[in-house]
Amino acid sequence: MESDTYKNIVVTSKQASLLWRQIPAPQRGEIIREFGNELRKRKKELAHIITQEARKITSEAEGEVQEAIDMCDFATGLSRQLYGLTMPSERPEHRLQEIWQPIGIVGCITAFNFPMAVFAWNFCLAAVCGNSIIWKPSPHSNKCADAIKDVWDKVTEEHKDIVQILKGGNNEAIALCKDENIPLISATGSTQMGKELAPLVGARLGRTLLELGGNNAAIVCPTADIDLTVKGVTFSACGTTGQRCTSLRRLFVHEDIYSEFIKKLYAYYESLNIGDPSNASSQLGPLISEQSFNVMQEIIKTMRSKGVKITGGERLEIEDPSEFYVKPAIIEVDRIEEEMMNETFAPILYVKKFNDLKEAIKMQNEVKQGLSSSIFTNDLRESELFLSSEGSDCGIANVNIGTSGAEIGGAFGGEKDTGGGRESGSDAWKTYMRRVTATVNHGSELPLAQGVEFDES
Repeated sequence: MESDTYKNIVVTSKQASLLWRQIPAPQRGEIIREFGNELRKRKKELAHIITQEARKITSEAEGEVQEAIDMCDFATGLSRQLYGLTMPSERPEHRLQEIWQPIGIVGCITAFNFPMAVFAWNFCLAAVCGNSIIWKPSPHSNKCADAIKDVWDKVTEEHKDIVQILKGGNNEAIALCKDENIPLISATGSTQMGKELAPLVGARLGRTLLELGGNNAAIVCPTADIDLTVKGVTFSACGTTGQRCTSLRRLFVHEDIYSEFIKKLYAYYESLNIGDPSNASSQLGPLISEQSFNVMQEIIKTMRSKGVKITGGERLEIEDPSEFYVKPAIIEVDRIEEEMMNETFAPILYVKKFNDLKEAIKMQNEVKQGLSSSIFTNDLRESELFLSSEGSDCGIANVNIGTSGAEIGGAFGGEKDTGGGRESGSDAWKTYMRRVTATVNHGSELPLAQGVEFDES
């Protein structure tokens, strides 16, 4: 794709980045703070757009806008903390220093399920570091992108061009990945998408920040607080209608408490309010598309042919008949089935017994993805084992909370087929910058490192 529209977007973004980087970082932070304040004023309006387009329930939609606001606050503080290091030089009268500089343009590809928050993760850090961003939203959430762009443009007329929106599908994503003008591509989506796009960026030796699939698991130990665990499991498996990369897909429950736990889990599932996501009482809205529904039904059909116990999964005729509301499915298995090894982006939860914690951790880690994981236990030794090098191999490891619901203060991301990227808090800002090692000689001699001698008489 080399249309005039695309070329203009790239040229505009590059010119904007050159001006933006000249502003001192704390001043950039102040503009980001104003952006956050405007988001606060329009929180309910923006959340309504998320609900209407991405079909998330009101509470989750408002939470997503709050996440964008929180990222603005984080970035504002970060604007005075873009620290480099000063290291002792082995040479007299020399200073050795690490400096961080903007990289230029960040290409940002986002998915439908978090149509504003993931942009904010990337934009707030990229912008405070001095970069511009070209955002390609999911075709399912173009209105959400337009709304965010409108907020940014209201905050700053002079620097509005540091946010450019590139609408489209696969062709536009490929164009970004192939473009040598874009040093970093941050892409959120399926593992398959990442495997297709990463080689395009790699071929030009560009950088990638990949947030891909997650086949997440939780382990329930005998000492777990069962009522707390049931709530944590249900939200993780059913929140956003099972359409989060951190959604719970696999659950391993100790055999000593299995009967009590599964009974309470079924009861909690039965109490869920499924309906129009704009209704404040709804806990689950519809799946994003008919395709998502069909994939879910194929998995259920396959598992049913294996004779396992399946509860839920059927379509519900609610509100608009063109939408696909479903009852979340629980599938009880006696052994690891092939279907459990792959992520299904829908509310399907596989449940299996275990009798040894190390066995459960091994089952958790056997999938290709490594995003999120959790353990429910009140035994310190069990939780510490889970968090040790012998425990969870995921980028996120939680104790006594579910697999979904991350805070912006911690770096978000996973290992293995999840892509290895980290967004949001901690030191994730370094991804959006280039590191410069500078040596300054403030003396009158020229000693060489490692004691090398050259042209000595």
